[in-house]
Amino acid sequence: MKQRIRKILALCGVCVLALGMVTGCGSADTESNGAEENTEAAASETQSDTQQEESAEAEETASYKDSVEELVVCYLPNEASDEYAEERSQLESDLSEALGIKVSEINASDYNAVVEAMRTGKADIAYYGPVSYVQAQERANAEVLVVAAREGKKENAGYTSQIIVRADSDIQTLEDLRGKSFAFVDPSSTSGNYVPTLEFMNAIDGLTNDDLHTNGGFFESVIYSGKHQNGLQSVLNGDVDAAPISSDTLRIEIEAGRVNEEDIRIIHESEVIPASPFAIRGDLPEDLKAAVKEFLLNYENEQYFVTMLGAEEGDGTKFVEASDSDYDYVRELMEKVIPEE
Repeated sequence: MKQRIRKILALCGVCVLALGMVTGCGSADTESNGAEENTEAAASETQSDTQQEESAEAEETASYKDSVEELVVCYLPNEASDEYAEERSQLESDLSEALGIKVSEINASDYNAVVEAMRTGKADIAYYGPVSYVQAQERANAEVLVVAAREGKKENAGYTSQIIVRADSDIQTLEDLRGKSFAFVDPSSTSGNYVPTLEFMNAIDGLTNDDLHTNGGFFESVIYSGKHQNGLQSVLNGDVDAAPISSDTLRIEIEAGRVNEEDIRIIHESEVIPASPFAIRGDLPEDLKAAVKEFLLNYENEQYFVTMLGAEEGDGTKFVEASDSDYDYVRELMEKVIPEE
């Protein structure tokens, strides 16, 4: 009996030992699996961090060159004249070299066409008049870049609208133009339409925009010449009695010898108007917009400023940064001339 009991106890001991060994092995396997899982998680986290760093580096090194192959500059009819072709071509060549992409130009037939070219993506940069810039900002998401300023000082940026007649004309005042012929420039021209219209309205009580733009209203006949140079020639040729012109354009035409200063006379001049800006499509890559602005701010081709923009030699004209709020005056001007209903 005692011998049987000893055998049973020995068997129990073996079972307990075997169970302990199984438990120990299970615990070791669990620890081993946990270690492997921790290693895999750490590796996954490291890979994720690496991917995020690579993505951030890719964003930093991303360039407009990856998505933009060509930049198109569009000019208003005044600046699109053949006389300025060399200066336009030089700026485009210099800009292309600075950006490392092709730069070309298109020339618009009228002011609205420039706005539409940017709105439809056919133009990327445009040299606008103040009114056409405001229209482009509203309709084509244009962003103003720079304006030209004498001595590189923002406070010197601007020009005036002048109303001219032939030197031998007996017309002396705006009132003297009643019943005469007149050539505005373009419906969207600042110094060739909006400003002179408001000058007449302020000078003569009761006069409206419609009166000034309807044959037989204030003028016997009234037309749009298409560009400032055309209006100037129409006055000189005796086709119309008077026309408005940008002070910069008149200076350019006189200094280029295309007009004799003694042949014309200024009978009225407006206050200073905000300068015409270069603007760019707002949906272009940010680094491209920044690069174009940087190029223009550092552009020092004096001949370009003298010939294209009417600067005087040696006056230090260069581009300076402009802001959209610079044209709030123009928005108010537009509202006064053509009130929104």
